[in-house]
Amino acid sequence: MPELPEVEVTRLSFASSIAGARILAVRVGKPLRWPLQCEPDALLGMTVQQVRRRGKYLLLDLQGGRLGNGLLLMHLGMSGSLSFTPTTAFGVELAAAAKHDHFDLVTTQGLLRLNDPRRFGAVVYAPAEQSPTAQKLLGKLGVEPLTDAFDAKTFHSELKKRQTAIKQVLLAGELVVGVGNIYASEALFMAGIRPTTRAAKISFPRAAKLHAAIQEVLARAIAKGGSTLQDFSSAKGESGYFQLEAKVYDRAHLPCLDCQTPIKKIVQGQRSTFYCSVCQKP
Repeated sequence: MPELPEVEVTRLSFASSIAGARILAVRVGKPLRWPLQCEPDALLGMTVQQVRRRGKYLLLDLQGGRLGNGLLLMHLGMSGSLSFTPTTAFGVELAAAAKHDHFDLVTTQGLLRLNDPRRFGAVVYAPAEQSPTAQKLLGKLGVEPLTDAFDAKTFHSELKKRQTAIKQVLLAGELVVGVGNIYASEALFMAGIRPTTRAAKISFPRAAKLHAAIQEVLARAIAKGGSTLQDFSSAKGESGYFQLEAKVYDRAHLPCLDCQTPIKKIVQGQRSTFYCSVCQKP
């Protein structure tokens, strides 16, 4: 599943190219996770002002047309990816939609296309970010980990309220967004915390280490283009390479790179967890 680094890498790969583009046509294929919430033709004539990210959602701010203002919320689901084909001297190159191409946004500056084999992704129109439609998707998201809003003291005080395992708290996304399975395993290893440790048990010094590790792991993953485990690629078709330097993720039974102890694998909430029983303390 594309996580925060992959979504941010996707955003960076087309945001500047589509900014200022006017929507010329919209094609909707097979139904996605949620309906578009407007007639596709209602988007015609709107201009893409900018592309932002909130958690694992991409937000395309729109202006003009008969709807006035609004935004498209895009989610890549389990296996979705976006591609952007820039306009050439001959206009927008409209390649025929393939089997799993379920949404096309044709603009004056290029074609933005969502490919999603499992159709768990979504493209949803909302009149504003504070509207009920948008808040239903964004309202319960935690703080962004790569901003000043992610504060170590607040992070620790919120952990003290939670009795579940720290890995599960990170994956839930209500305290901090975007720390997906790969990145939670890697951050917990960097902080020396076992993933089964109850969140409320973690002291402030250990929480501060985890806070710093989350930021470092996510920033490094973005710099490496995200993680390509199966088929992720940016809107330019580029793969990510963070998985090649993972310390514990997907390394079950291999020696820990720090102490040589075999990496263990357990299942938490139907997700695989990897950790070192020596380097990571309860």
